[in-house]
Amino acid sequence: PFQVVGGKVKKPGKRGRKPAKIDLKAKLERSRQSARECRARKKLRYQYLEELVSSRERAICALREELEMYKQWCMAMDQGKIPSEIKALLTGEEQGKAQQNSNKLAKAGKTEVNSSNP
Repeated sequence: PFQVVGGKVKKPGKRGRKPAKIDLKAKLERSRQSARECRARKKLRYQYLEELVSSRERAICALREELEMYKQWCMAMDQGKIPSEIKALLTGEEQGKAQQNSNKLAKAGKTEVNSSNP
């Protein structure tokens, strides 16, 4: 009555955990509960993915609009026209540089005044 499996002799007696007599109703209820939880997780996962897709689609639309705007600007500049938005950017940068320079001069003047006082 001995079995040889993989070079080892197996005894016919049962070893290890004996299957406890589990109440069938409790087992079915646990299975149902597990299925409910699985469906809920799946629903949440799909909601998250749908929100992610819609946000990415909105971002794509915004980027396409921006790209189209830049294309229009390039076409205008190829025709020798400078779009007003670019003019505004350039004058804004020039004003910003002038302000930075005046701020640097003002700070330098303050330090000189402070250092000349004993």
